[in-house]
Amino acid sequence: MTDLLNVALVGYGFVGKLFHAPLINATAGLRLHTVVSTRPSDVRADLADVRVVPVLDDALADASVDLVVIATPNQLHARQAHAALQSGKHVVVDKPFTVSVDEARDLIAHAERAGRVLSVFHNRRYDSDFVTLRGLIGAGALGEVTQYESHFDRFRPEPRSRWREQPGPGAGLWFDLGSHLIDQALQLFGAPLGITADIAVQRDGGVTDDYFHVLLRYARTRVILHASTLMAAHDLRFSVHGTAGSFVKQGMDSQEDALKDGRTPGDAGWGADAHPGTLTTVTGEDTSTTRTVPGIPGDYRHFYAAVRGAILGTGANPVPGAEALAVMELLAAGIESSVARREIELRTA
Repeated sequence: MTDLLNVALVGYGFVGKLFHAPLINATAGLRLHTVVSTRPSDVRADLADVRVVPVLDDALADASVDLVVIATPNQLHARQAHAALQSGKHVVVDKPFTVSVDEARDLIAHAERAGRVLSVFHNRRYDSDFVTLRGLIGAGALGEVTQYESHFDRFRPEPRSRWREQPGPGAGLWFDLGSHLIDQALQLFGAPLGITADIAVQRDGGVTDDYFHVLLRYARTRVILHASTLMAAHDLRFSVHGTAGSFVKQGMDSQEDALKDGRTPGDAGWGADAHPGTLTTVTGEDTSTTRTVPGIPGDYRHFYAAVRGAILGTGANPVPGAEALAVMELLAAGIESSVARREIELRTA
C-alpha cells in the first residue's frame, strides 16, 4: 500500500456531497477515486475526474480502492460495511453507526477478524465550540462540572420529504442529531449511570421524532441533551456549570454552513467561531468575573487525517468501534426509556 490512499464514497446525497467528498479531497494523502451513485451526471458535475459506478460491488472489485466511505441511508450501513470488510477494504461509516446494537457488535467483530480499520464519522468532535469547551474542562476552568446542557435546535416547522423524516429503522431526530450529542457527552464524561428520555413528534404532519429531551445521570453530574425542530430562538449551544465557573455558548460551528456555501476545507478562516462563548469564573464568595473565550478553530479534516494514519499504522483510529457502539447503546436505551416513561439504569456507581 502506498502513502496515497484511494477512497470510494458510497452515496452522493446530502451527506456524501456536502461533507465527505470535500473533506476527503482536502485531506493530504487521500484521493477520492470512486463514487458509487445511480446519478452519475450529478457526481460528474462536481467531480469531473472521479470514477462513477452504479453499484457497490463495482467499487469493491477494484483492487486499487483502499478505503470505503459509506454515506447511504442508515439501514444500509451494516450490510454495505460488511461487504466492504469482506472485500478487504478499510471502512468509514457515517453516523449513526448502524440501526441496532447487534448490528454494531457484528460489524466490530468482522473488522477485528478482517484486520481492517473500521471508523465512524463523528465529525462533531471537531466542532470549534466543542474543542474549546473540552479544553476549558480539561484545564479545570469550570472546576468539577455539575450540569452540562447541549442543544442542537432548529426551526423547521414543515417536515421534509427525505428518508431521514420517513418511518423506518434509524430515521428521526434522535438517531440523527442525538448521535452527535451523545458522542460528545461520552467523550467528556464517560458512560452514565442512567438515562431518562422524552422523544416525541411535535410537528403537524410529522411521522418521525422531531424532538428529544434527554437526561444522563452521573454520580454528581447531570447531562441534558436537547434538540427540537420548533425552536424559533435556537441560538443556545452549550450551558455548562461547575464548582468553579460557567461556560455559555451561542451559535453553531461554522463548518457545515461553509461547506454549503461551497468553501473549501482549509481556506483562510476555516472553522473560526464567529460567536465566542463566555466564561464566568468565581473569584470570591460573592464575586465573579466574566470574559469572552475565543473559540479554537474546528476542522473536520482531522477525522480523515487520523483515519489515514490508522490505516498506515502511524496513528490511532479516531472513532474506534467500541466508542461508536457506546453511542448505539445509549440511542437504544433512550428509546426504551421514552417508551417506558422511566429511567433506564445502565450501570451502578
